[in-house]
Amino acid sequence: MQVGLNGSRTAADGAQVPLTPDELARSAAEAVAAGATEVHVHPRTPCGRESLSARVVGPVVEALRERVKVPVGVTTGAWAEPDPAARLERVRSWTVLPDFASVNWHEPGAEELAELLLARGVGVEAGLWSGTEGAARFAVSPLGPRVLRVLAEVTDPDPATAEASAHALLAELGTAHGRPVLLHGEEGGAWPVLRLAGRLGLATRIGLEDTLFLPDGQRALSNARLVAAGLAEHGAQRDQ
Repeated sequence: MQVGLNGSRTAADGAQVPLTPDELARSAAEAVAAGATEVHVHPRTPCGRESLSARVVGPVVEALRERVKVPVGVTTGAWAEPDPAARLERVRSWTVLPDFASVNWHEPGAEELAELLLARGVGVEAGLWSGTEGAARFAVSPLGPRVLRVLAEVTDPDPATAEASAHALLAELGTAHGRPVLLHGEEGGAWPVLRLAGRLGLATRIGLEDTLFLPDGQRALSNARLVAAGLAEHGAQRDQ
């Protein structure tokens, strides 16, 4: 069970969303204590903007590693650095390397970025979003067999249709170059997709990045609460 600590959330989403290195480290420690086995984070500048700068990524990764002994991963999303060449330079400048990084295969420059990360010894999560060309591009990528895993991201937020969208995405993935698949949803689709992952025996993810609410509709007060609920929901489906 991976925990997505913050994603694109901001302070406007509530005080429970961790943003600073200290907040992220504390939230990660609580989530790991609740059962999370990996941590995924979106590092922020002091003013709250997502960044791939070494001066931002390094302190966050260091703070997390001081508190947790599980793999730590970061985003490389184009929203943090839209220019593909500049994104490569940012990653080249990292002096503190995460254990893994997600690379969204539908974004420009994805393969070059993945190749750079692999050359630097950083595991690559191939982020394949539903509704994009990511899966088709990954299917013919020579880097496919070398990635750490496939991060199958269902972007459909409708709880009534998210599961069908997940099935469609998984069908697009096919054999996924034989790599492990982590399946997760977002917003209203987070819990239906997590339950589907349990039924299919796939790894999954939950956290404030993906949803602000527990399965019963109550507001989630922490990543740890979401992880605990996620493990219960995932396990119940797997044991059926």
